[in-house]
Amino acid sequence: MWKKVVAAIFVGTLAFVLAGCGTDKTKEEAAGKSDKVHLTVFAAASMTETMNQIAEQYQKEHPNVEISFNFDSSGTLKTQIQNGADCDLFISAAQKQMNQLDASKDGKVNPDKLDFIKGDSRVDLLENKVVLVTPEGNPKDVKDFKDMAGKLKDGSIRLVMGNSDVPVGQYTQKILKFFNLDEQAIAQAGHITYGSNVKEVTTQVREGSADCGVIYATDAFSAKLKPVDEATKDMCGQVIYPAAVMKNSKHQQEAQDFLNYLKGQEAMTVFQRVGFSPVG
Repeated sequence: MWKKVVAAIFVGTLAFVLAGCGTDKTKEEAAGKSDKVHLTVFAAASMTETMNQIAEQYQKEHPNVEISFNFDSSGTLKTQIQNGADCDLFISAAQKQMNQLDASKDGKVNPDKLDFIKGDSRVDLLENKVVLVTPEGNPKDVKDFKDMAGKLKDGSIRLVMGNSDVPVGQYTQKILKFFNLDEQAIAQAGHITYGSNVKEVTTQVREGSADCGVIYATDAFSAKLKPVDEATKDMCGQVIYPAAVMKNSKHQQEAQDFLNYLKGQEAMTVFQRVGFSPVG
């Protein structure tokens, strides 16, 4: 009888201990999940393919971090940040949109005196190139930017470019001015159409709804479009992608860690594979 009582006590105690261990384990798992940091990155549409690939690798190496992206034109992203959208890290396709959020800049480039950038985090991350592309087969035989300008003047082609609030559109406007072309007159005549970001411009070219288009070298690579010409610095300046952590980020250190990773060799190899380069 005594042996049965002892056995019962032992079994009960063991069950209690195991139950307690199970509870602790459940608590630990729950704590692990709650400790996971979620980063929201706003990045220029031209970075879609590379950033998704880099983030996948980064999350494998940093299982406590989850990264989600908002890809769009830099102008749209800047407006969303200004209007209070949650963003930990912003990567623009031009200095203009970043400057408009940077309190350290003067009233000429930041007229609204916006203060969203964590100043010591801002870096010039990458350089891209602006290129001229045509649909497959180049039906209108557009040879280069100079030839494009001549054919726009005589109205024999249709160009697709980004809107004026989109960096790729702003670079294209500089190219048109370089060749003394009247963008408004040409557009009114039906020889210029527009896209709200570089992906839309690329799609219009690929589908043949325009005879040529101005996009980034990286988007040409991703869309398997062979550029017929590359814009010089004289035509449109350098295409620099600045990046910065946001002042209102709840995860500034983790955002900075990811930005540091983007500057490193592992990420830069992915960037360079599609046509980006480090800023020289």
